[in-house]
Amino acid sequence: MLVAAAKRGVVLSCVTLAGRRDLWVTSAGEPHVAAPANSGHAGSVRGVVHWNRPIFPRDPDALEDSVENALVLVARCQPHEDALATWESAMRTKAVDPDVLARAALPPAARELLAEARPFADSGTETIFQTRLRWLDVPLTPQVWILGHRVDLLIGERLVVQIDGGHHVGGQRSSDIAHDAELMLHGYHVIRIGYDQLMNQWGSVQHVILAAIAQRLHLRDW
Repeated sequence: MLVAAAKRGVVLSCVTLAGRRDLWVTSAGEPHVAAPANSGHAGSVRGVVHWNRPIFPRDPDALEDSVENALVLVARCQPHEDALATWESAMRTKAVDPDVLARAALPPAARELLAEARPFADSGTETIFQTRLRWLDVPLTPQVWILGHRVDLLIGERLVVQIDGGHHVGGQRSSDIAHDAELMLHGYHVIRIGYDQLMNQWGSVQHVILAAIAQRLHLRDW
């Protein structure tokens, strides 16, 4: 990819650069590159070309964009919840300094994400989950320490949501099951969902969450 970028006078950017920096991206898909706004020789690039004037000046010899410039492109390129997950991943890993971004001349989409992004979600799936339920008039608290372990999300006071990724196997899976049992013995209600459920079966997931809230399972005493 770097050789191809060098031949075509572009830099790897947007979700491609984010993925190369181990930030959360929902789908990397085809390569995303950036080219100067007045460049006309990037048309042969296979993938998505972002012709733009970078907010943070680019070294003319660089083949990879800065994380800051990549996030600006992500903000206008990706759906809002996917872009927010990437931005929060960058903040969680300290790949960017929010104060530096705040002083930059960000375009509106990037400025909106900067105001919304928080470094507390442990993964992009948690960001997406919270974004989809933010309309609820119920407290959503990520990464709460309960009974010796962190839980992904606490809804209200008693409803725990755990979002499984690919690492929830073997010993990790056994530990998760044991903690779920301990939570329930102490009066918490646990809903555990998988990646495919979150991304491809959201209607069913939301139905379960709303049914639990309707039964006031998120409240301490009722």
